[in-house]
Amino acid sequence: MIFADIIELTQASASKRTQYKRLILSTFAVIVLAKAAKLGGLGLGKAPRGLVDFDDFFIAGQLVWQGEIEKAYRFATMAEAQRSFFGVECFIPWTYPPQFDLMVAPLAFLPLGVAYAIFTAGTLAAYLATLRRIAVERFLSVLIVLFPAVTVTIACGQNGFLTGTLIGLTCLLHLRGRSLAGLPLGLMVIKPHLAVAFAVYTAVNRRWGAIFAAAATLALTSALATVLLGTGVWSAFLAGVEEAKVFLEHGLYPLHRMVSPYAVFRSLGFSAPAAISFQIVAAVFATTLVCAASFRFSPRQALGVTATASLLISPYAYDYDLPIVGIGLAMLSPDLIRLASERERLAIYGLSFVAAGWGLAQATIWSDVAAGDVMPLSMAGLALLAINGLTWRILARDARAPEGALLAAGAGSTAKCAAC
Repeated sequence: MIFADIIELTQASASKRTQYKRLILSTFAVIVLAKAAKLGGLGLGKAPRGLVDFDDFFIAGQLVWQGEIEKAYRFATMAEAQRSFFGVECFIPWTYPPQFDLMVAPLAFLPLGVAYAIFTAGTLAAYLATLRRIAVERFLSVLIVLFPAVTVTIACGQNGFLTGTLIGLTCLLHLRGRSLAGLPLGLMVIKPHLAVAFAVYTAVNRRWGAIFAAAATLALTSALATVLLGTGVWSAFLAGVEEAKVFLEHGLYPLHRMVSPYAVFRSLGFSAPAAISFQIVAAVFATTLVCAASFRFSPRQALGVTATASLLISPYAYDYDLPIVGIGLAMLSPDLIRLASERERLAIYGLSFVAAGWGLAQATIWSDVAAGDVMPLSMAGLALLAINGLTWRILARDARAPEGALLAAGAGSTAKCAAC
């Protein structure tokens, strides 16, 4: 019973917890090194391999220095670049804002395996440091719950650790009442659809300084991207987004890896308009949770709810984005331990494993999924909805909820936030 063991870890000795943490962190390091070796071509001979998301990061970096980054935003030319660089192609469209083009540009100066190792290990280290700062003595328990999500993100070389770090820093700075919370929030422009919930939280709580900092960050990074990449990159980016909408409507993305309600209903056979209707309902539900939590709960609780709800806003959210939900669970961990029953905590742990591991399980069961011959079910979105519903139910029984409402109402005061 792995989930029962997680609960028992909260009562383990300090030396035991240290041993477990070292074991988990060592496992992450081994996985990163093994993946870096594979991407670097060690032991593969001349046999072609399947592409992962980081391969697109590497290609985009090359295209930046070639002055052809616009090619990344058209799937046809991106597939051609994949064939040119790796001899194979895969359905991995490029829809990142130009700011992320600048972030991946330095990767072009390194061999692929080294670039992957530096990017993944660096962002993972930053994420774990942020998670530890938030979770404190509950770091090990949160780490175990997030093990599948971390493994998935390492496997594809995605930027989930980077976005998780930015959201974690946003939470920490908001708790201190700092306007600088807008800086990491503004940098979430690299995946703006995942930052909507935090934009709502910031506005509802009238953090005007943070709003100004976020807007300034957005404006400055946009200006920098325009100067360095040219004005044409923006029209290419917008065209790429429109192309992605068509791909999403026709179910071309790997829905089984998605964690959105849209993916759930689309994989069940519903039409795209019907599925997007369910997604809109989920987005309204998530936004309502954020607003209600801001007035009912303490700032820490409200930020935790905002993080766990953030992936329900957009239809385009994947299992490698779940490190953001991990930040939310870390924020809420003191209350979950204090208020939840053992059965409820086990349910949250189990649902977290389902949300992160469902896609890989489906890919293992259906060997033809990579070729697009089958459409496995997507159930992670339901797990995410259940996590949010259950955490709200637990927080709502807090006897100190009225106190949380008073704190939230005075969230603009630095002194009150510091006292939280």
